[in-house]
Amino acid sequence: MRVVLFGYQTWGYRTLEALLTSEHEVALAVTHPASEHAYESIWSDSVAELAEANGVPVVVRNRPDEDVGQALKDADPDIIVANNWRTWIPPHIFELPRHGTLNVHDSLLPAYAGFAPVIWALINGEAEVGVTAHMMNETLDAGDIVLQRAVPVGPTDTATDLFHRTVDLIGPIVVDALAMIAAGRRELVAQDRAKASFFHKRSIEDSRIDLGRPAADLERLVRAQSDPYPNAFCYHGSTRLRIVSAAVSTGRYGGTPGRIFIKEGDGVVIVAGADARFGRNHGLLVRRVRLDDGTERPALAYFRAMGGYLTSHPTS
Repeated sequence: MRVVLFGYQTWGYRTLEALLTSEHEVALAVTHPASEHAYESIWSDSVAELAEANGVPVVVRNRPDEDVGQALKDADPDIIVANNWRTWIPPHIFELPRHGTLNVHDSLLPAYAGFAPVIWALINGEAEVGVTAHMMNETLDAGDIVLQRAVPVGPTDTATDLFHRTVDLIGPIVVDALAMIAAGRRELVAQDRAKASFFHKRSIEDSRIDLGRPAADLERLVRAQSDPYPNAFCYHGSTRLRIVSAAVSTGRYGGTPGRIFIKEGDGVVIVAGADARFGRNHGLLVRRVRLDDGTERPALAYFRAMGGYLTSHPTS
């Protein structure tokens, strides 16, 4: 089949890699310009550079404008494959190819449609994450499912671990889904819209630590904001602290959320949970912190004395 790619960053790059080594002909690649957004500058392998290196025509746009539409008509594709395209693709674009448009999304749809699904899923304690190939329709990430594959989430997995595991699924799922479509096998599964959820893009604000939340939630937030993502952070007085390693404490501790309380093992326990006053909660065991200048220290070295508080916003 003649294929046009709409893709961006490493997700789009891996998709194009798979297409270039498949039996299909890549007629055109459409991608976004490079971005300095805190999340879009991560995993930023260039679709444009890979396409150009392989003699594939490239159009770089933020949105599918008239030039994209004309380039698509000239390419005369059998199918579009989209992965990590960041803006809406209108029906006159996604319906133009003979077989429509196959979208590849890094979640187990219908849950976690939208943006940063692996990070949101880890924050929420999901048991597995994965990749879905589905046919595009007018509702974002809502079309009928062609193929879906999952990987488990381990108790210490970070968002970086899960990124690598899910991105490795892209090539095989794209090739297998296209083989099914080319062979006329469309055993599609409609998404159950009652089970759908849609998530917004993440920003720095979403990494802010609120010690009123349970320690287990905060520990997952720390893992979900692993390097190279913007780390989970809070404040010690006026100093911003990025929490780069943490766990849930073994002991249960009472008092006021945010209190820098006691040493435990290789870290320092911060009282956590809105109902911490009852003394039934585990705390957040902070193991390593990083300052804004990049200096990283063990929590036991940074917190030389107990007492004081970690807060969501700076204090004098």
